[in-house]
Amino acid sequence: MEFVLKKIYATSEETDPALLIELVDKIRPKTPNVSGVATINLRALIQLLRMHPEYGAALRSYVLALFEKRRHSHLYADIGILSNEGFFTTVWNRFVFRLLPPETRDDYLKDMFGLVFHRHTDYLWVDQIPDEVWIELLKCIDFDAEPSHPGWAKIQKEMLDAVQMLSYRIASTGLEHELVRNYPDIERFESPFLAQNVEVCDYYQAYHAHLRGDPALPDDRHIPVLLQQCEEVLVKVRKQASQNGASISLTYHLQRVHQMIKRLQTLLVLLDPNETTMRSLALLRELVREENRKYSVRDVFTRVTDLVALQVTENAGKTGEHYAAVTRGEYFNMLRSSMGAGFIIGFMALIKIGISKMMFAPLTQTFFFSMNYAFGFLLIHVMHFTVATKQPAMTAATIAATVDQNAALNSKGKAPLDGVVQLIAIVWRTQIVSILGNVILAIPTGMLIALLSQMAGTPVMSEEKAWHTLEDINPFYSWTLVHAAIAGICLFFAGLISGYYDNKCAYTRIPARLKQLHWLRKLLGEHRLDRFAVYMGDNLGALMGNFTFGIMLGSMGLIGFMLGFPFIDIRHVTFSSANFAFALVALDFRVSEQLVAVSLLGIALIGIVNLAVSFGLALYVAMKARQVRFNRIGELFRMLGARFVSNPREFFFPPRSGAVLQNAAP
Repeated sequence: MEFVLKKIYATSEETDPALLIELVDKIRPKTPNVSGVATINLRALIQLLRMHPEYGAALRSYVLALFEKRRHSHLYADIGILSNEGFFTTVWNRFVFRLLPPETRDDYLKDMFGLVFHRHTDYLWVDQIPDEVWIELLKCIDFDAEPSHPGWAKIQKEMLDAVQMLSYRIASTGLEHELVRNYPDIERFESPFLAQNVEVCDYYQAYHAHLRGDPALPDDRHIPVLLQQCEEVLVKVRKQASQNGASISLTYHLQRVHQMIKRLQTLLVLLDPNETTMRSLALLRELVREENRKYSVRDVFTRVTDLVALQVTENAGKTGEHYAAVTRGEYFNMLRSSMGAGFIIGFMALIKIGISKMMFAPLTQTFFFSMNYAFGFLLIHVMHFTVATKQPAMTAATIAATVDQNAALNSKGKAPLDGVVQLIAIVWRTQIVSILGNVILAIPTGMLIALLSQMAGTPVMSEEKAWHTLEDINPFYSWTLVHAAIAGICLFFAGLISGYYDNKCAYTRIPARLKQLHWLRKLLGEHRLDRFAVYMGDNLGALMGNFTFGIMLGSMGLIGFMLGFPFIDIRHVTFSSANFAFALVALDFRVSEQLVAVSLLGIALIGIVNLAVSFGLALYVAMKARQVRFNRIGELFRMLGARFVSNPREFFFPPRSGAVLQNAAP
């Protein structure tokens, strides 16, 4: 480290950043996560500067010379702020730049900054160094000792240019169609996005006059007020989006404007002559972190898709509230609804077996399998029946919302997890009764169909097929649980698709657009068109989720066949129940009690895996979208265990008086 300082002392007016890069390399720890190493190294540098004041003066002149010869504005106005290229272009560019980085220009401070902090983990050790150590370093270098150095004027002018650039960008982005569409008052009244630009332009001119010798300091008191008004508009747009749906484009613009406003506020503070060093250190840490992660595709997804993911899961959550049977009336309604679905699935299983007997080409057979599943699930939805395994993806968002509320309450030292425990008990018993309803009617329906077919001389399946079917649901000697997990993943994606289309329907105002179709009005009539538009507004997500779920179930076997992977297929608890009934009839019930018990165990495990996988994935996405950090799992399980011991009946049957669903999704 002293050797580098000696070289800087020998060539203090050098504008090549190589020596600064070498000095930072000496400070950088070998392992960025090891706490304290970077601080020790920086303290060693401070000690050297104290022992040799001439090194500090040389380092000061060297750094100011580097600043003087380069353009700064893009460092302040671009690093850490999403570009105006749009979401998908930004993602693509980041992917390309990871493989082939853009050209590095020596006349840009932004590029020199990237060369100095060139390791993608540099921000970790920079964050670890305490503020007081950085302040000690700045005191040793003593930049204030050369107030007339051209580098200082360069820094201030470039910061002013960055302020003006950000202000113009905020004004233009604040009038984007996506924002105006969700908050038309931006056009009806004076826009704070335009007003802040007028104030910033005046501030820019006044500050330049001050730099030329005018003793009057520029007045920036109105700019923070207008920027705060811009932030309030963004909050209103987000609230509007929570009701009318969100899009990636809207979310991207909101995030970009928010970043620019925060950066502009920071630069205005730094331009204040009374500014403290703390804000400068905060900006340094932010710039290092953003420079290190400037090609991170994951960061763009995380920043931009959170609101869209929240909207998608929240739309699923609104449906999920109907899947929580609080009262006995709702409980028995769920039982009847799921029994209706079990009855229809018995016929869907029969149709699938019939299709498989027709010896179609694999692609054609897959198409008919998919259509059988898809239109069967659509029929179940239209008739207001319930497939048990569709519930977890819906109820997960409801539970995530309740956890979010309780996490917020707990941070204030208030009520703990009673609402979450109660909701889980309600969801659990609802799941149990819906699976029971599906299975108890799917099995007798399958048996009745098989017996009638056998009496007609056309058995549903041969004995060989029946033995193969029983082997397929054996949890010990087949891939059945893996197949059940794949079905659970399909259920999870179906829930996301359902929420996505509900969000899209609200955002793009599909019901209102349907009412504008003249040909549809002539075809259906005014009254029927209004009813159709309302129905699509309420059910488009569920219809698309069911349709795509059917396609996923029908296609998975072909995918496994094409890839040569026997573990890629699906097992659904209700279809497995119907197939089990078909197999028993085909074998004239000549099976051992042990085989029946193993088959029933397989069906039960298929249902558990279906539910666990789809619910686990949906809950993870819902909590991630809400940015919930829940670290009280142990306490939650203890409370669930205590509640189950004290009142096990509640987990299987609702209380006589009915329980009030507390702390449900907002």
